[in-house]
Amino acid sequence: MTLITPRPPQPNHAPTERDLREDLAAAYRLIARFGMDDLIYTHLSARLPGEGEPRFLINPYGMLFSEITASSLVVIDVEGNPVGEQLWPVNPAGFVIHSAIHMGRDNAHCVMHTHTLAGMAIAATADGILPLNQMSMEFAGRVAIHDYEGIAADDNLSERERLVRDLGSLNCAILRNHGLLTVGETIAEAFYYMYYLEMACRIQVAATAMGRPLALPSEAVVARTQAQFSGAPAKGWRPWAALRRLLDREDPSYRD
Repeated sequence: MTLITPRPPQPNHAPTERDLREDLAAAYRLIARFGMDDLIYTHLSARLPGEGEPRFLINPYGMLFSEITASSLVVIDVEGNPVGEQLWPVNPAGFVIHSAIHMGRDNAHCVMHTHTLAGMAIAATADGILPLNQMSMEFAGRVAIHDYEGIAADDNLSERERLVRDLGSLNCAILRNHGLLTVGETIAEAFYYMYYLEMACRIQVAATAMGRPLALPSEAVVARTQAQFSGAPAKGWRPWAALRRLLDREDPSYRD
């Protein structure tokens, strides 16, 4: 089998719908592979190219993340309603958070939201992400906090405005008492942030559980480390290429 290696995004290049379907299906499979799924719940969404009313790809309601394929992804409008004939139902309430970010941020082409044990544990604390490790330092002070207002639903449209305001120009957020959220200009970028934000949460849960004094670096070291992370172009594309090759070797059915 010939392995297709994703290339770094080029300026002014818009991915096709097929590109986005394969990337998003791959992201669903990888979220499941790394233990970041929640049965049939939570969502990863991507904005489709084209003029006119915005359209988005999202998972069909009722399928496990490990079952998602490129062709099974559902096309929805900004309110989460299906566009055209769909074989599977959609969960409009599950898109409320996503629609707020997609419509509030021009560069939020992909939005990912998870309910992981580590992510929900950190979301239940007041500390946010502590700079406990090199992975964590990329996020210290760079993760938005959005306070819990109940289950996200269409009857609380004003929360959408507050969510967009709280996220600002950041790529990561902790939804208090809820979970994690990341955005990216590409699916690769959003996945990169979600994977390492999750790792930062797991590290923090493990380190604080030991009951030992925490070794926190100086502010200067954290700032220097963050500057080093910020210098990487096309965030996430290189590990994304490797992960796509992994899926292609082990189970390329996500492309179907």
